[in-house]
Amino acid sequence: MFTQIFNWRTGLAAIAIAIVSVTIFYSNYLAKKLAIEETQKIEQWVEAVKDISNPNIAPTNLSGKILIENNRDIPMIAVNEKDSIFESNNHDSTKIKKDSTYLRGRLKEFKKLHPPINWINPMDSLQTNRLYYGESALLKGVRYYPIIQLFIVGLFIIITLIAITTRNKSTENQVWAGMAKETAHQLGTPLSSLQGWVELLKDHIGSEKIATEMSKDVDRLKLVSDR
Repeated sequence: MFTQIFNWRTGLAAIAIAIVSVTIFYSNYLAKKLAIEETQKIEQWVEAVKDISNPNIAPTNLSGKILIENNRDIPMIAVNEKDSIFESNNHDSTKIKKDSTYLRGRLKEFKKLHPPINWINPMDSLQTNRLYYGESALLKGVRYYPIIQLFIVGLFIIITLIAITTRNKSTENQVWAGMAKETAHQLGTPLSSLQGWVELLKDHIGSEKIATEMSKDVDRLKLVSDR
């Protein structure tokens, strides 16, 4: 029975480790791939902004405008040489209105995530701007998915182990109860015989003391049998 529980635990642990390992590996692969694609999107966005902002280039590049307008998932913040924010996209507008330091806090986060993308201001060749960007909701979801799955798998294993342990404990109790009944049944016949011998000893002169002690022992055995 204990071996059965151990085998169940070993099997569940092996399955859980396999699932989590594959999930973590594949999630990391997807996260890296998404991170590369998002960096490429940001670089393309910067190039599109440079082209549209450049007065020396005719504003006929519709793909650049579409690229800028379609970037609705990657948060970004643009700063000048003095680190002053002059542009931000894809942020919670409600938080920006309520908290004047919200964008500055996000900027600190972005600086830790990625190196900035620098570009020279087309209107002023002496000015270099920097663009910092974060992660999209999709990329964050891919990163945190293994943690959520690990929690779910762990919870499933705990519930399963509790169910198995409870079932085995119930089986053990039934076995012990059956053994106790069988033992009581087996004791019944010898006890009846002993009681008869005790009565015979009581009638035998000189054996009263022995009969009394034996009677006490028989009563104890009978008490055990009744339980």
